[in-house]
Amino acid sequence: MSKDELFVAMDRSQEWYSDIFAYHYEEAHQRVEELLNETEEDENGCMVTPTSGPRKVRFQGHQDRAYRFIYCILHQLAATRDQVIRHRCHNRRCVNPRHLDIGDRGDNFRDELERRGNGVDFNLL
Repeated sequence: MSKDELFVAMDRSQEWYSDIFAYHYEEAHQRVEELLNETEEDENGCMVTPTSGPRKVRFQGHQDRAYRFIYCILHQLAATRDQVIRHRCHNRRCVNPRHLDIGDRGDNFRDELERRGNGVDFNLL
């Protein structure tokens, strides 16, 4: 590498998602559709997984939370481990793409404080 070249380091999450986008995107998108079809919609519009906690998904030898996988694939985002997928509905079993947003841990903490103080206005989702 010459002194004028930029070195970009990626964490494992970014490497995995970058590999998916380069070589396995259609298969990943199909897996997202399968995950969404396995949910039940509740009264708040949440697409809830049939699990007791956040669903996990295995793909190409790696595992991630289903809501993170769905968000990253649909937005073609190779998220870092420092980026979190926030649930605007505050339901961790929800994988509804309209209820998910990207942020950091600080955003997630502020979301929780807001929810505790004011609840969730599902009409805004």
